[in-house]
Amino acid sequence: MGRLRTAVRAFADIDLMPDELLTHLDDVVIRLGREEERHAGETSATCLYAIYDPVSRLCSVASAGHPLPAVAQPSSPGGDGPASRSVDFLDVSVGPPLGLGGFPFETAQCELAEGSLLALYTDGLVAHSGRDVDSSLTMLRDVLGQGSDSPEELCDQLLATLLPTRPADDVALLVARTRALDHDHVAVLDLPSDPAAVSGARRFTSDKLADWGLDELSFSTELVVSELVTNAIRYGRSPVQLRLILQDTLTCEVSDASSTAPHMRRARTFDEGGRGLLLVAQFAGRWGARYHREGKVIWAEQALPSGSQ
Repeated sequence: MGRLRTAVRAFADIDLMPDELLTHLDDVVIRLGREEERHAGETSATCLYAIYDPVSRLCSVASAGHPLPAVAQPSSPGGDGPASRSVDFLDVSVGPPLGLGGFPFETAQCELAEGSLLALYTDGLVAHSGRDVDSSLTMLRDVLGQGSDSPEELCDQLLATLLPTRPADDVALLVARTRALDHDHVAVLDLPSDPAAVSGARRFTSDKLADWGLDELSFSTELVVSELVTNAIRYGRSPVQLRLILQDTLTCEVSDASSTAPHMRRARTFDEGGRGLLLVAQFAGRWGARYHREGKVIWAEQALPSGSQ
C-alpha cells in the first residue's frame, strides 16, 4: 500500500483525470503482483479518486471497486427541530478493482453546492458481519442527514453508530466540507485566437492585480500570462481563456481546446524563441498542465508577497 500511495501522489502531481489515473494505477498493481510472485490469487486493491474545483464547484470522481461517496447538501432549517440535510450517493460507475487489467474506468462529474459534506469511506465501515450493507448505508445516510455540522464530530458519530464494537477489518473515513471561491477572487477573460490579444491579456492582468493590491507581482505575472497566452494562441486551438485565481497563492491558468503537451527545451544562444516555459518556471513556484475532455489548462502558481491576503 505504501508503494501504491507513492504512485497515486506521482500521478496526481501531473494532473491526470481520475479515470486516467486509475488506469495507470491498475498497471502498477499488475506489475507489483508479477514482481512479488504471489501465490495463487491476484494482487488487487480498490481506490476512489476525486478532484474538486473550488471555482466551478465541479467534483470529478472515478472508482475502482470502491464504495460510492455520499454527499450531504448544506443544512436547511427544520422548523422547530434540528437542521436537516438531504443526502445522496454520487452517481458514479464503479469499475473493477485495481490489478485485473483490461477494463475501462469512467469519470463522473457533478456540481456540489458550497458547504456540502462529502463522505468517503472504505468498505470496512459498511460491510461487516451482523448487518447487511444496505442497512449500513441507510444508517450512514441518516447520520449524515441529521448529525453534527462539524466534519470532525460527524466522523465520531458515524463511527459510533456504524461500528459500536471493534471492527474486524481496517476502516478509513474522511468527511470534507466543500468551499467555493467568490467572484472577487477569480477573474476570467475569453481571448480570440489572435496574437494581438496578448497585449489585452497583459492589461487585464495588470488591472486585476491592482484591484487585488498585488502590484508587486505585476511584472512577473504579466510575463507569465504573456508567455502562456502566446503559446495557447500559437500552438493551441480556440477557445482560449485566461483565468486568474487569488487564494493562498496567485494562480494563472490559460486553457485551450488542444491536447498538445507543452514541454520545456533548452534554447541555443542565437535562437529567437524556445524560452517561454523556462521563463514561466523561473517566476512561478510551481507550474504544470491539466488535461480534460475538451483540451488542456496550463497553470503557473506564485507565492503572495508578505503581508498580502
